[in-house]
Amino acid sequence: MRLSSRLPPSFEPNALSAALARSGSEGREILDLTMSNPTRCGFAYPEAEIRAALSTPGVLAYDPDPQGSQTAREAIAGHHGQGLRADHLLLTASTSEGYGLLFKLLGDAGDEVLVPSPSYPLFDWLARLEGLHARPVPSYFHDRWHLDLGALESAVTSRTRAVVVVNPNNPTGQFLSRTEWEALTALCARQGLALLVDEVFADYALEAPADRLATALLDPDPPCPVFLLSGLSKVAALPQLKLGWIAVRGPGAAQHLEALAFLADQYLSVSAPVQAAAPTLLSLAGGIRDQVRARLWSNLATLDGALAAHPRLSRRSVEGGWSVLLRRPAIDSDAACALRLLEQHSVLVHPGSYFDLHGDGTLVLSLLSREATFREGLRIGLAGL
Repeated sequence: MRLSSRLPPSFEPNALSAALARSGSEGREILDLTMSNPTRCGFAYPEAEIRAALSTPGVLAYDPDPQGSQTAREAIAGHHGQGLRADHLLLTASTSEGYGLLFKLLGDAGDEVLVPSPSYPLFDWLARLEGLHARPVPSYFHDRWHLDLGALESAVTSRTRAVVVVNPNNPTGQFLSRTEWEALTALCARQGLALLVDEVFADYALEAPADRLATALLDPDPPCPVFLLSGLSKVAALPQLKLGWIAVRGPGAAQHLEALAFLADQYLSVSAPVQAAAPTLLSLAGGIRDQVRARLWSNLATLDGALAAHPRLSRRSVEGGWSVLLRRPAIDSDAACALRLLEQHSVLVHPGSYFDLHGDGTLVLSLLSREATFREGLRIGLAGL
């Protein structure tokens, strides 16, 4: 039986994943500098309050609303502020599901979305699974990362339906500047495109410049349709409680929300318990985010201290998010370097090529790892570079 052409031709793991699996089967202890699961990073969660929120009488009730429960949407609107209202929001089971709904909403089979790169590699598959094509458009680095707005506009074709940006970017940490936002929304309006803005890391500004766009919601009346995505996975560091959302603004917002609700009604995938618990979970999120931010700053300081002993190595600035780009002499490919660190030194990092960073000489590290693991991984890993 032939499977869909939207699936990959093979499910074989890449060389780094295969080596990691072998290391696990051999019982080797790995210093994981790619950790992005906050529930495994030693943070002190308010466990009693979270369990209580998931045990209220409301978790036993089922009153499905395709847009999501009013109470949960009001809590999310309150978290964001900026004039956002509950009726501007649609709930999803995850940000990834939100992308799936938006790609269904905006495109037909064979259409495309433009994705400034480097960026998160999942976009390619999320688009492909909906019959769309995600076309990368390289950004450029000059003191900081910048959108190449001219390249974006040149890349628009008759099949282009939207531009996808991550603010701040994963993994570069780049926030959009206010000037870039104005030019980008004007471009989308001029070309008749929607703008999808992923702001899951927006609460984690670090070395952010003064001209950063803290959130797309600062623009109350954008000239093009804007769909902002976020969720509990990063906002509350609770990826196991599957709740994401889409905020809709700009021309045609009411009609777009109506169409999104129709799509969501075919699945009704958001569970009643997490919607009932959402107001409490969001009220607790600030304390969890404070711990995450403290970890990010601590590990960034540890990295700077470690780099002082390795003048051949450096890092890019981290405007926001959970990742840092480590620069090294490109004596071998990033993929080969990451594999060598794992096999010879039991240190796991990601090659820049995973995120469409062109050329060699960049490794991607997570600043979320436990401090002791991060420190020891740097001690061994930097010496191995």
